[in-house]
Amino acid sequence: MNFLRLLPVIISLLLLAAHFMHAGQTVLIFLMLLLPLLLLLKETWVPRVFQLVLLLGAVEWLRTLMVLAQTRISFGEPWIRMAAILGFVALFTGLSSLVFRSNSLRKRYSGGDNTD
Repeated sequence: MNFLRLLPVIISLLLLAAHFMHAGQTVLIFLMLLLPLLLLLKETWVPRVFQLVLLLGAVEWLRTLMVLAQTRISFGEPWIRMAAILGFVALFTGLSSLVFRSNSLRKRYSGGDNTD
């Protein structure tokens, strides 16, 4: 069941990997693809790492939204649909950091020796 709770986190990281692939940032691509392996660890610091990465990812989506919107506006191209999509992706990424507030994930990453 924890896998389903963590699915938004994994999807957000895959979307960030695709974003960084489009930008040609190889190191960040591999980081986003390898980061989910940390979810296998039952350490207290794991949720904080993911919350930080996801919040920074949401900021990156908002930065990208602003850059692309300004570019499209300056060329007289439509931009509202693109802004809505990237805004939703930013919101989804940011809200994904909240999954670690669920009771089962708190228990898993409490540092105890759980067999969950």
